[in-house]
Amino acid sequence: MKFTLFLGATSLLATVAAAQDGDLLVLDYPGFENPAFHVGYVDAHGDSPSFSFFGDEDEAFQKIRSGFQADVAHICAGSVTKWTESGIIEPWDTSKISAFSDLDSNLTGTNVAAASDVFWIPTDFGSTAIAYNPDEVPAADVASLDVFKNPAYAGRLTLPDNVDDAYALAYLATGVANWTNATDEEFEAASNWLREVHPNLRTYWVDPAELAQLLSSGEVLISWAWNETYPAMVDEGRPIAFQRETTEGSSLWLCGYVNLKDGQGIEDKAYDYMNAILAPSSVLPLLEAGFGSSNKVALNDQVSPEDLAASGLEPISVPILAQLPMSNEARERQAETFELIKAGF
Repeated sequence: MKFTLFLGATSLLATVAAAQDGDLLVLDYPGFENPAFHVGYVDAHGDSPSFSFFGDEDEAFQKIRSGFQADVAHICAGSVTKWTESGIIEPWDTSKISAFSDLDSNLTGTNVAAASDVFWIPTDFGSTAIAYNPDEVPAADVASLDVFKNPAYAGRLTLPDNVDDAYALAYLATGVANWTNATDEEFEAASNWLREVHPNLRTYWVDPAELAQLLSSGEVLISWAWNETYPAMVDEGRPIAFQRETTEGSSLWLCGYVNLKDGQGIEDKAYDYMNAILAPSSVLPLLEAGFGSSNKVALNDQVSPEDLAASGLEPISVPILAQLPMSNEARERQAETFELIKAGF
């Protein structure tokens, strides 16, 4: 999940937001309790659902496994297989989700929406690409992802401290645009690319606020970055450009909701919540927070190509690696290898 407020969280918060509808408990990142994201639910029930917040999805997973009871949880695609195989979630009845047929097929993938059982509904997405200082970096230098290996920028580069984003970059840089069927050889090539890049990096950034500071100060000139950094720095009058159309391409991340098996709330309200966050009324509030709505029909109806470009979400004509679910074995291998690479191995 990519959201400025989310990643400042350092621990799982068990406190449930007060004065909200007690018939539905949503386990989520801080920030998604914004009523503008689920107006239809408030209109129908007089208040927002109750929310409990977490700092990262591994914490949330462990909390559920330890017995915490919520009704739905907001997770990103990389976690879907792990949560599904664990048995803590159950399928959605897609016939009760009004916008299901309007979802962007590029964000669902064959492992999600085409399956007989749908365990995860994508609701929001964003892009990951090269953010750079155009006052000091010629556009030609960021035409390829090989810029991260360019010795001219050694010590002025940064990558996210996020295994999914790092491997999305590395797979693209080594010619792979679909990581769901990556071979052992492709995984090794991507890992070796990250090892080669590691000595050039000043740091691995943790949250968008940190990245904005690194870019604004000039300490870093080039980053693999989430799209929200781009409009935020434009609004502040900082020098920033966002290159999504490198020769090798760029990435899309996507997040959505799972239906927790042991929830104690009212099941119909879980569907009311899903219908609310996927409704046309949520498109603009989500975009203002840096997210694209997975409701492609509503998004295209309300948002101009210029506004999408200003948010770093415009259609592009180069390869796109969508961060779709992969096997839990593959993701764990990536996570273990990434930790070794960051440690210099």
